Amino acid sequence: MKFGIDSGHNCPPDTGANGIKFEDNLTLDVGNRVIAKLRALGNEVVVCRPSSARTVTESLSKRCSTANSSKVDIYVSIHFNCFNGQANGTEVYATSDTGTKIAKPVLDEIVKLGFFNRGVKSGSHLYVLKHTDMPAILVEGCFIDSQKDMNLYNPEAIANAIVKGLTGKVPSVPVKPVPDEEENVDTTILRLQKSLNRLKITDKNGKALIEDGFTGANTKSAVEKFQTIVGVQPTGIADDGTWNAINLILAKRIIRPNHAGGAVVRYLQYRVGIEPDGVYGPQTEVAIKNFQKQNGLDADGIIGPASWQKLIG
Repeated sequence: MKFGIDSGHNCPPDTGANGIKFEDNLTLDVGNRVIAKLRALGNEVVVCRPSSARTVTESLSKRCSTANSSKVDIYVSIHFNCFNGQANGTEVYATSDTGTKIAKPVLDEIVKLGFFNRGVKSGSHLYVLKHTDMPAILVEGCFIDSQKDMNLYNPEAIANAIVKGLTGKVPSVPVKPVPDEEENVDTTILRLQKSLNRLKITDKNGKALIEDGFTGANTKSAVEKFQTIVGVQPTGIADDGTWNAINLILAKRIIRPNHAGGAVVRYLQYRVGIEPDGVYGPQTEVAIKNFQKQNGLDADGIIGPASWQKLIG
């Protein structure tokens, strides 16, 4: 059997949700375990997660193109939900009768771990299910903002459940997950380096980071610099608070004068050359309007799509 496995998001600006945990970290961890287990059972696996994309739509399109051009038999997209802190459980999406038949045993196996059964649902609105040529499912493993679900969450157990649902069995011996297509590259560090470069955060020498997936003094100094800018304790280690700030900025939400503030405003203040304090006051508004004028934009002080394009692409 030839599977296309897609660890959701993990391709800035295509980043996942924030909750008690970060979706990107969970989808990558579970996805890599699923890939390794399927291969250990003798299946062929095509990794459908792209390494880079300019937009979320391009990221989704690349995933589908990889699956379609590789002519995989089954496409599986792995995600985790986030809503209101109260919702919990597992659901799997499909768009055809064949897809539903594939989704049902996967859902059943994950539910055996103790998660609430939210059912197999129509995925006709989901890009990756609409644009893949083969039977496809999208797994929402559980809710990352639900303490109940996070207490149950175990990446190895969920990976085993997905693999057993797909194939009817799991490897008889433990399988070490491969971090990426190259075993010596830590994809979390690589994603961090790509994100910091996109945010124009340089190292201690004022240079862009080399995107090699290895933690070194330059990457550590860039992380410390970013943490200082956004108001996170500057440890040089990308903890949850650091990733939360990165993902908030990459979400590119519209920011207006008198905005409530926080990490995004501090980052904007850094980029327009004033001391970050997280308060979008008159001084910040003047600096942002000057930035907009210098870049041929409407100088309205509102950071919308055009301004974000100039800031981070």
